[in-house]
Amino acid sequence: MKEHITFDPVEGVSIAVVPDEAAATEEGKAGWQVYLLNHNPYPLSNVIISSNGYGIQSNGESVRTSTLRHVLLEVAPQVAIPIEPIDPDLFHLNNQYWVSYYRGPQIFDKKFIFVPDSIVPANLIQIALLGREGVLHS
Repeated sequence: MKEHITFDPVEGVSIAVVPDEAAATEEGKAGWQVYLLNHNPYPLSNVIISSNGYGIQSNGESVRTSTLRHVLLEVAPQVAIPIEPIDPDLFHLNNQYWVSYYRGPQIFDKKFIFVPDSIVPANLIQIALLGREGVLHS
């Protein structure tokens, strides 16, 4: 069954992690928000986003965060949708966002992985769809 499904490359969809004071969890701690961006001129339907973090702690111990799942029935063209806040204490891990969606009858699937310490102010770029700076993964 799986071999009968064609997986075309994902184009025009990205994940951004953006500084956001409204997402701050503690006083004096920077808040960050994760967004799904649809740069395409068409909507995405039945979007499923699975997120988790994994890696090695400074003491050498393996760590894996809980897996969070988000379902969006439709993502309009040329929009950015907030997915979840992310704690800066997790930036030393691989932060993975696995996105699956349909365009018509065709399914698309891609993993976006922010490698350890890639979500830092030095990597901020202007993201036109959001009108603000963030770390973009396409």
